[in-house]
Amino acid sequence: MTSARLPGDDALTPAAIVTELDRYIVGQKDAKRAVAVALRNRWRRQQVGGELKDEISPKNIILIGPTGVGKTEIARRLARLARAPFLKVEASKFTEVGYVGRDVDSIIRDLVEVAVKLVRDEEAIKVRPRARDNAEERVLDLLLPRPPQARSFADRPGEPSTADDATRDKLRAMLRDGRLDDREVEVDIAEDGAPFMNVLSGGAGQGGLDEMMGNLKDMFGGLGRRTRRHRLKVPAAWNALTEEEVDKLVDKDRLTREAVQRAEHHGIVFLDEIDKIAGSHERVGADVSRQGVQRDLLPIVEGTTVTTKYGPVKSDHILFIAAGAFHTAKPSDLIPELQGRFPIRVELEPLTAADFVRILTEPRNALTVQYAALLATEGVTIQWTPEAVEELARIAADVNARTANIGARRLHTVLERLLDDLLYNAPDIGIQTIPITKSYVVERLGAIAADDDLARYVL
Repeated sequence: MTSARLPGDDALTPAAIVTELDRYIVGQKDAKRAVAVALRNRWRRQQVGGELKDEISPKNIILIGPTGVGKTEIARRLARLARAPFLKVEASKFTEVGYVGRDVDSIIRDLVEVAVKLVRDEEAIKVRPRARDNAEERVLDLLLPRPPQARSFADRPGEPSTADDATRDKLRAMLRDGRLDDREVEVDIAEDGAPFMNVLSGGAGQGGLDEMMGNLKDMFGGLGRRTRRHRLKVPAAWNALTEEEVDKLVDKDRLTREAVQRAEHHGIVFLDEIDKIAGSHERVGADVSRQGVQRDLLPIVEGTTVTTKYGPVKSDHILFIAAGAFHTAKPSDLIPELQGRFPIRVELEPLTAADFVRILTEPRNALTVQYAALLATEGVTIQWTPEAVEELARIAADVNARTANIGARRLHTVLERLLDDLLYNAPDIGIQTIPITKSYVVERLGAIAADDDLARYVL
């Protein structure tokens, strides 16, 4: 199977990738450079000719740093930028009671499911205009049913218009103008007729059963589906029928092939909490389970073929980005074979008050922008002063230093506490502008931040 190239891949130079990541993530230049080079290397591998292309393996990465410094966000934004299937999984979950070694195959199965949804959404965008037109005709049929003979005449080009056609055209204009939005129609919507199959095929450790149930559904085809009549408002019926038409227009075989290729050659798996399965040589007991999980993960990371309901999927060229705080363990505590599959190690820096100021002001999705947008929906305009932002950053950094350091996540708790009254009373305040000043911040957070006991519970 040939590797799948995405349009625009050649424009994703390392510098361009880092610049794009800078729009959402503050600092952590080393980590951004590492993931940018890893992504670019994928494009470079696709330019290599001959058998050597298949021999070039991805350079997997370990991101080392405390919680809340941007490890997950870097990987997630990278995948979104590359339109790559992305899956986040906690490595420590495989040490839980009830999990066995083969469950790690579920990582690849879940990644393929993500790829299928990703490709399906892309294909749906292409066919949705046509699907909406088809659904419009079906809605008009519900509003003004046509006899079979009238329908056959209407399908013939050059036939003169009839009174029914004129009425249908009037209805079409009313439908598009929204004048029929309050009308209700009865519509038959296809549903899954075998919900017990979905129940049986879900969950960890069900890889073989999941595949078997998927094959059964494919074998029986439409027998496993039924239609149920719903009474819906016209807009809801139009949307439901549009989705049905999208399913008809999308080539499912081509979608599956594209999704498998996308998972194999562009998939990114984020293995979080990998330090939780790294056992120190001085300890015993739980380390046996941890090392067992490492050995089970090894074939997936090295490259193997996993059987899924969409066919066999190779993990040879999937990019694995592992992450962990590594407070009590070190990357060298991983088994040597797994260490060798993660040749790139990057240490992320803890966030300071100055970083918090940048996080609150620079990214396109900064929290200050988000809260301002939320309150603006109620007619309340908040204006952040630089001094207020600096005080917020100082309080967040101080609470992190005196309690648990949860990084930038502390900003969420601090801002929620600061704007609690505004968020509650906004519907009753009316249209007005409220400046958020340093004194405003100190008045609402100063006493809480200064009291260690209160800070632990509130912030």
